[in-house]
Amino acid sequence: MIPRVLSGIQPSGNLHIGNYLGALGNWVKMQHQFESIFCIVDLHAITVYQKPEELRTSIREMAGIFLAAGIDPKHSRIVVQSTVPAHSELAWLLTCVTPMGWLERMTQFKAKAAAQESVGDGLFQYPVLMAADILLYQANLVPVGEDQMQHVELARDIAQRFNSLYGETFVMPATKIAEVGARIMGLDDPTSKMSKSATGAGHRVGLLDPPEKIKKTIMKATTDSNSAVDFETMGPGVRNLLSIFQAFSGWTNEQMRQHFAGLRYGDLKKQVAEMTISHLEPMQTRYREITADPTYLDRILQEGADIVTPIANSTVELVKERMGIYTKAR
Repeated sequence: MIPRVLSGIQPSGNLHIGNYLGALGNWVKMQHQFESIFCIVDLHAITVYQKPEELRTSIREMAGIFLAAGIDPKHSRIVVQSTVPAHSELAWLLTCVTPMGWLERMTQFKAKAAAQESVGDGLFQYPVLMAADILLYQANLVPVGEDQMQHVELARDIAQRFNSLYGETFVMPATKIAEVGARIMGLDDPTSKMSKSATGAGHRVGLLDPPEKIKKTIMKATTDSNSAVDFETMGPGVRNLLSIFQAFSGWTNEQMRQHFAGLRYGDLKKQVAEMTISHLEPMQTRYREITADPTYLDRILQEGADIVTPIANSTVELVKERMGIYTKAR
């Protein structure tokens, strides 16, 4: 039996190179090794307020980028989370077996809650919904960024607890992190991860940014007090630029040292910009072709939902049966 892989991205803000190098690009490379399901997790996005029209636009834009990046709809399923009601249903069932203490220790909740005056219950329950996303499809592998590792570990804890209470029901998911480029940092602040929601003009390179904007953003990137690349003393800004180049190029560490050691920062930035533009331009061309026909996106998303819904419903029915909840006679 072919193992199943599942992952997802929120349709909030604009996808950037960090999303591609840490997630989307890896999905493209690994998709044909697995039965692949990739979710646009709009239910996660609304844990904080989203303008409705902007959210609808972002969902379609993200679907187009998935396809333009190389997700193959003939093999992989692209699914908008909210179109499969079983996500929400399983989340409630799992909430009932998840101790509050497990959720209170989640570092992302603590960080996000500290930045808001009022915190909705959805933000607190976010990790349970993520666990439901994973366990719903009995995923064997979940490729995630480092910042989501704690959430996947929680999904494993919830699965283990449910299995111990009600009998073997869920597959225990494994994780996979990219070796290079898994954590791309902000170009204006290389001490924090590149974010879709950050407002700074020089913070990120968007996947749909035009070449001139990409070059301008990278040329303004924060470096350090040195004037040239020194692999022994370089600061986080220079390390981040080198990580971007290496992740796009696939160069080895030795190749990076031989090529960049002693290179002045202006030349480093130019080469990072050129490498980034050369990889994004073909994707942007495909995106424009794909989105020229709105019905194509609708068809792909409907097909994805139609194919995965029976899998999802089967899991929910099994969970309800194990818990003693009423189910229709078969």
